[in-house]
Amino acid sequence: MAKSATTKSESPSDLIDARIKELGDWRGAALANVRALIKQAVPDVVEEWKWRGVPVWYHDGMICTGETYKAAVKLTFAKGAALNDPSGLFNASLEGNTRRAIDIHENDALDADAFKALIRAAVALNGTKGQ
Repeated sequence: MAKSATTKSESPSDLIDARIKELGDWRGAALANVRALIKQAVPDVVEEWKWRGVPVWYHDGMICTGETYKAAVKLTFAKGAALNDPSGLFNASLEGNTRRAIDIHENDALDADAFKALIRAAVALNGTKGQ
């Protein structure tokens, strides 16, 4: 896959759009899906583009990243270890003291309601910092 040329005038949202289009396969569709779910859960979420091409979503602090690999789309929650995950969405990075991740593989179905609840919980946790 060719690397996209970027300019300083491209917004993070534009860069994420370009990444989804560039992937052009199930990973792009999965990334577009989780992005839409994040925006549904938190309409005023802030999108950033970090570390040479990783979408990152923020609201009062980092919520999660959306990395794409050959075999998975990895959503790493910055404070995932502190989140209640009653639906068991976290399936990666379970041994860490801080982060937790959801690896989405081709043909995986993501429980949209549970995912949006997890996003909202991450935002709520960010909102309690300093209290």
